[in-house]
Order: sequence, then structure tokens, then C-alpha cells
Amino acid sequence: MSLLQEERNIILNNEHVDNFDFAEVEDFVKNASKDLFISYNFKTKNKMLVQPRGGFPTYDKMFALYDFFDKADVDVLPCTIDSNTRLNDYATAKKMLRLSEENEVDMLNGYPLVTHGYRTSRKMMTHFNKPISLRHGTPDARLLIETAIASGIFEIEGGPITYLLPYSKNFPLDKAFLYWKYVERVCAEYSKLNEPINRESFGPLTATLVPPCITIVIQLLEMLLSLEEGVKSFSVSFSQTGSMNQDIVMGAVIRKLARHYSEEIGVTDADIHLVYHQWMGAFPMDQNYASQLINMSTVIASMVGANKIITKTKQEASGIPTKEANAETVANTQYLLRILNGLPKLKDEQEEEILTAEVMAIMEAVFNDPADTLWRKVFNSIKNGTIDVPFSPHIINNNEMITVRDRNKNIRIIKRGKVPIPHRCFEYEKNQCDLNKDTTSIVNDIIHDIGIMQ
Repeated sequence: MSLLQEERNIILNNEHVDNFDFAEVEDFVKNASKDLFISYNFKTKNKMLVQPRGGFPTYDKMFALYDFFDKADVDVLPCTIDSNTRLNDYATAKKMLRLSEENEVDMLNGYPLVTHGYRTSRKMMTHFNKPISLRHGTPDARLLIETAIASGIFEIEGGPITYLLPYSKNFPLDKAFLYWKYVERVCAEYSKLNEPINRESFGPLTATLVPPCITIVIQLLEMLLSLEEGVKSFSVSFSQTGSMNQDIVMGAVIRKLARHYSEEIGVTDADIHLVYHQWMGAFPMDQNYASQLINMSTVIASMVGANKIITKTKQEASGIPTKEANAETVANTQYLLRILNGLPKLKDEQEEEILTAEVMAIMEAVFNDPADTLWRKVFNSIKNGTIDVPFSPHIINNNEMITVRDRNKNIRIIKRGKVPIPHRCFEYEKNQCDLNKDTTSIVNDIIHDIGIMQ
């Protein structure tokens, strides 16, 4: 028995999981409809796929949500997991699910997939014959991913960095790397049976003044860690930054460097996709403004040539969006995409050159770490500050990098901490900003920026 199989047996013997039938699951994946695989949809649908967010605790409400989305022209269905399952607290998830079912009140903020089990969930996940995206924020997602694939979910979001640094304070980073290594291997193994299981990284990170070079470096590293384990379909992603020009530049650079670095490690047969998130920061209370913000992000997604867009709603500032609000956004996004064909390509050569140099300098520093494996090199690079995510709550993150917006709303680095930004690039970044202000004014600008679109 292989080490992977031994580990799988231990994980799937969890007391909160039904008996797992590996042979039956393999047979299911082997014969599953290709339409359930987002990797197949990427290849065959000549359009940008549109995906909303959403998840309810009970089976009936989740089924009703999917039924509503199916009729609303959604390309990819979401499966947002509840926060107890995200923290591997299956006992509490089970209790809250029972309370939700008995009282018809949502006691969980998502679908407790592990608690429902794969045999029950599969009936729903395969009913609509559309790809489903698993969205969860879990540093240890091993059991969740096994259950998801067995249920018919073949698109897995997250990664050891992007699902840890923005969400967790104390969870050990080295454990997250090893747990996600398991996830990648499972995805790679099941990918041999049918179309590839797609892995998608979470580009928005803290969604607060994250400079493009940090976003891209983390996307590239999670991609490489995934490809290294045999994954053949991967999506890099980022979210609307608040600067159209910076988004267009970021889209061009991340595409170029994703292909460059995958070839650097000898992987030339993997499909790399680009996912764009509509605005992830604080939304304006005025729903008319919120709608304009969403529409603008759809235009940008079209300009960067994204393969998928993940939508927001005009209700974001006032609570949990309704399914009707989600459906309205999907309809508007689909309409905009249909009329945006033929947009001219915009290019900012100077910004692309600066951003490319920054990313490649950080990547070189990561690769030059003396550790013997890539995940250890990345772990060391986060620990020593080579990679620094602004506003991360995690104790291992350096939090020495400081960023502000310039007069054109571009995110600029004014203090690089230990991140090896080349000197000429750093001077360029600072020269775009008004740094003659006193420290208090700069801090106030940063605080104000958290509500930039309000």
C-alpha cells in the first residue's frame, strides 16, 4: 500500500464520515459527465464562464439555490462551505445542520459538505449537469476535497498560502503546505480517470492594497506546487484592484509568467486559465454605485481576456446577498460580455516591464533559498519576509511592506520591507506617489483606502 493510500485510509476513517468506498468513487469519476468538469468547459465553451457565490446549510435550500441559478444562465455553480467545516469542526457543523433543519433557520453560513456526505450530495451535484466550484478557505482540506470529488465537484479553489495568510492567525504554515500537497496529489490521481480536476488559486488575498507583484508571485508559486504534484488544469486569479490600467497590466504579466515558470519546471502539457474576481473590497451603500462598480469589473475582465469571472452583487454592503441579487448580477454580466466583443487591446509597456522585473526578482530569491524542496523554499521565503502580504493577520507574515495609491489609483509600494524589489523598480513606485506628506496623512490615506469605492 502506498503512503498516499495509507494517509487516505486514516483521513477517511474520521468518525464524522460515512464509510468511503474507493472503488465506487473511482468508477463514478471515470464515468462522470464531462460537463461537470470545468476544465472541459474551458476547452469547449467559447466564452468567459460566469460564476456567482452562494451556499446554504440544508440540502433542500441548496438544491433550490442551484435550481434558481440553473434557470438564471449561470455557467458555474458555487458551493460555499460553512465556517465550522472550514475549521474541521464537523461535530458543531452536524449540530448546527440539525438545528437548521428543525427550525428552518440558517445556523450555518454555507453547505456542510462533509456532514451531508458524498452519497447524499452527489445526487444534487450531478443533477444539474454543470460544473461546481468548491470555495471554502480551509488550511486542512484533505477530508473536504475527498468528499467533494466523490460528490461530483471537480473544481477546487484554494492553496496553502492563499487560504491561510488572509484567513488565519495561528494555523502552522508548514502543516498547510503538507496538507495541500495531499490535496494536489488526490486531484492529480483522479484527473487520470476522466477530464482533469481543475485547481484554482485565490488571488484576492486580503483584498486590501495588495501590490500586483505579491499577488502574482503567490499565484505562480501555488501553481508550481500544484503542477509539481501532477495537476494538469490550473487557474491563476486576481481581483479588481481599483485601477483599470493596473488590472490590464497584471492580466498580461500573470499570463506571460505563468507559462514561463510552468515551462521552467518542465511542465508543458498543463492548461493554465485566468480567473477574475469582481471587486472584493468594501462596497458602496448606494446600490446604483455598486452596480456601476460591478459593471466596470466585467469590462476589465473582458479586456484582460479572463476565462472565468466570479461575480458580486449590489447588496454586498448591506448583508448577505439574496439569490435574486446574485441572479441579477449574473444576467447583467452575461449581457455585458455579449456586447463587449472586439475590445481593443491596451498595453502599457513601461508598467509591464516594471511589474515583470519585480515578480522575477522575488521568484529568483525564492528559488535561491537553500531548502531542498519548493514548498520549503516558499515556506522560508514567507517566514523571512521575501514574500510579504499587506494586512495579513497571520503571525508568520512580516507585515513590513507598506502600500498606498498614487493619484491614478494604482497600488504602489512605498516601503518594501524585506521583499527584494529591484532598486530601480522601487524608485519608480515611490516616484508615482506624493511622499511629502507627513506620516499621519499617509496613514489616513491608507485607512481611507479601505473604503475606496464607498
